[in-house]
Amino acid sequence: MASHGVRGRSGGRPTLEEVAARAGVGRGTVSRVINGSPRVSDATRTAVEAAVAELGYVPNTAARALAANRTDAIALVVPEPETRFFAEPYFSDMLKGVGSELSDTEMQLLLIFAGSDRERERLAQYLAAHRVDGVLLVSVHADDPLPDLLTQLEIPAVISGPRSAAEPLASVDSDNYGGARSAVEHLLGRGRGRIAHITGHLAVYGAQRRVDGYRDALREAGHEVDEALIEPGDFTEDGGRRAMAELLRRHPDIDAVFAASDVTAAGAGQVLREAGRRIPDDVALVGYDDSAIARHMEPPLTSVRQPIEEMGRAMIDLLLTEIADRRPAASRGLERHQVVLATELVERRSS
Repeated sequence: MASHGVRGRSGGRPTLEEVAARAGVGRGTVSRVINGSPRVSDATRTAVEAAVAELGYVPNTAARALAANRTDAIALVVPEPETRFFAEPYFSDMLKGVGSELSDTEMQLLLIFAGSDRERERLAQYLAAHRVDGVLLVSVHADDPLPDLLTQLEIPAVISGPRSAAEPLASVDSDNYGGARSAVEHLLGRGRGRIAHITGHLAVYGAQRRVDGYRDALREAGHEVDEALIEPGDFTEDGGRRAMAELLRRHPDIDAVFAASDVTAAGAGQVLREAGRRIPDDVALVGYDDSAIARHMEPPLTSVRQPIEEMGRAMIDLLLTEIADRRPAASRGLERHQVVLATELVERRSS
């Protein structure tokens, strides 16, 4: 009869060798099953799992990690100030997705901020000591040196949104271009003709792709693109306020605004109200992210939904693959993984 309290022949906790003997396989095969390797047949996996259950074997994770030169830790690195991380729903949703996907593993998650030069220097020293098995990079600007450092150190990494079309690291992103097009096409369909765009931080490739989608949607509808209607922002509420004030000063005749984030749209909406502009009667407003902010604005905000939690889960899946392979994506050329998830326009009363 199977017992979960069985001791090994030595009288102590069952060993890997004893599990192998019970299952009739080699020690390496047991190790592969325990570590979730796909290179094991279903029959062998079943035999090993039965032996583990019968003997009550508990893996020694610390010894296993040491033997494999692993730490069983992953770092989620955010190269932004802490204030922005806690102010914007994007980051909390991403963290939620990452955490939920890691919950069934033995990996520990470390949250590291690297928004200042001093924090980046400390992070570089920490990573150089190989204290984590892999890194998730969130909100990375085009000139950020961290991805290149990870490549040099040969630390597996996944980035949330590529830095360019030629990104060598594995990445997970939403369809920024398509999302922006759907927002502008929606506004055009509502009869709006003077559509402004408040961008995200243009050092972020995703923000650049949203500008591309904005321009192409106008062109394909037969509208000339007025570059003066594109006002730089930075994804923040303050940035939305500043950009909206400048747009109204230059172009008081605008009748719609597509903002690169819901937080930015909230700032823009505040300035519109202060200027006596009714939303959507005078100026229609569309955001991006479909965060809780969009649902709680008055009127509720039409927004492009990107599956942020799903992006976090996909990043973990990719990173665990990178760690198991032990070769950074940058070293594999065409084998690199670039995942792009679909977006969806959620219509509400602001447009």
